[in-house]
Amino acid sequence: MRHFPQRLKALIVVLALATMVGCQGFSSKSNIQPPPPSGALTAAPANVAFGNVQIGTSQSQSDTLGNTGTASLTITQAAITGTGFSTTGLTLPLTLAAGQSTTFSVVFKPTSGGSATGNLALTNSASSTPLNITLAATAVDAGTLTASPTSMSFGNIQIGHNQSQTETLKNTGGQNLTVSTATFSGSGFSSTGLTLPLTLTPNQSATFSVVFAPTTAGAANSTLSLGISGSSTTVDVALSGTGVTGGTLTGSPTSMSFGNVQVGLNSSQTETLKNTGGENLTVSTATFSGSGFSSTGLTLPLTLVPNQSTTFAVVFAPTAAGAASSTLSISVSGSSTTLNVALSGTGVTPATLTATPASLTFTNVQTGQSQTQTETVKNTGGMNATISQATVAPADFSISGLTTPATLTPGQSATFSVKFAPTSAGTSTGSVMIDSDATNPALSIGLSGTAVSPSPGTLSVSAVNVGSVVVGLSGTQTGTLSATGASVSVSSVSLSGADPSEFSISGLTFPVTVTTSTPVSFTVKFTPGSSGAASATASFASTATNTPTA
Repeated sequence: MRHFPQRLKALIVVLALATMVGCQGFSSKSNIQPPPPSGALTAAPANVAFGNVQIGTSQSQSDTLGNTGTASLTITQAAITGTGFSTTGLTLPLTLAAGQSTTFSVVFKPTSGGSATGNLALTNSASSTPLNITLAATAVDAGTLTASPTSMSFGNIQIGHNQSQTETLKNTGGQNLTVSTATFSGSGFSSTGLTLPLTLTPNQSATFSVVFAPTTAGAANSTLSLGISGSSTTVDVALSGTGVTGGTLTGSPTSMSFGNVQVGLNSSQTETLKNTGGENLTVSTATFSGSGFSSTGLTLPLTLVPNQSTTFAVVFAPTAAGAASSTLSISVSGSSTTLNVALSGTGVTPATLTATPASLTFTNVQTGQSQTQTETVKNTGGMNATISQATVAPADFSISGLTTPATLTPGQSATFSVKFAPTSAGTSTGSVMIDSDATNPALSIGLSGTAVSPSPGTLSVSAVNVGSVVVGLSGTQTGTLSATGASVSVSSVSLSGADPSEFSISGLTFPVTVTTSTPVSFTVKFTPGSSGAASATASFASTATNTPTA
């Protein structure tokens, strides 16, 4: 057998012994002995798993040791390995009778994060090897709530409107946490989509909306404070926004009067638009209700930011004479109302001067004497006319009572005197030239005069007494012109004295010749304006030696 391998030799020996024992068993049963009583230590559970345990806290689990054998056993030693693991409630040495059990706690108290494993080895008298209980746990941070973003700025929000922004909450820790409260410190802010209490597992997120709905104009600030169950601190989100009024368009001026504008010309005025509200607005249209009005310098659509202004011109260009009116209606996008500017103006014809009479004739004015007639210049156009100067020629003629420059408004007249003072007998012609800015800038009034040598005749005039006349009525009386020595030519008559306006003379067509044989009659009319005596003097200009004769 020396050549057999060592293991084979051992196997042969075992088989031989078994054969011997078996043979003995068959020969006699009384020789078989029962096994001696012994203890058996068991643990339930045999593996302890703690799961996630927050750093800085501790967690314990119960384990039960039992003796499932037939004899007592003694636990003499409990050796634990693994950081953070310990036991409580296990006092050694500990003897367990057959069938007896005891309970103790395994504790895990982590000081740093991560997975942890350990082993509890129980040395006991029932076995030559210890009973091992495996230990496992994970150390995690506490639940940590983070908010993103940490602040919100809503900018300008129109009163009566609202704007929302999204807020995200996340548990960045290792333990569940519960958001218990959400409060706002300032008015105008609220939330939607956040139902409390809200439990977030590790790495879980939740989103909701923060809403800003201002009720008054001005800056608004608030803090959204999120409370966590079991924590005295809050997660705060800073909120800000500004309540503003809507865009408001104002116009200055609110009305325009262009006055008189000559047909064919135009006049412009400046209009200013301003956004006095707190939001942008867009001017979309500008329309005129009446003809003759338009605008320049306004390009639409036009957006105005708060407090921004723009200017443009409103133009009145009449095509016909007469009053004109219109409304400039300016509309804003998104609004059903319009800003209205009332417009008015009058189209007028150009200034035109007319002379009444168109020419003056002086007849039989005695040399060395003078005769005066009245001339009226009137502006018959629709614009002011300015007379810059008035000149007269030849030297026998002169004017008085007209100071230049003189401005005549539409319909206004200016009256002045033209005098003919001849120095020699004969006929003289000339003109009064009126220079102005009217459409007829050089208005000519023709003048003619006849000068005669003094007559040897004498003119006499009868006195006239109209008598008593009721105020408001008129009375008449006849007067007479008589000549002596020679015929006399009477060229004009003028009234003067205390009450010349209450008297008038008619019945004479100048020039009139009074002969020594044929007197000439005239009529004096008296129209009293008040009670009492009234008088006036009539002066007749003639060729008589006693001209003028009163």
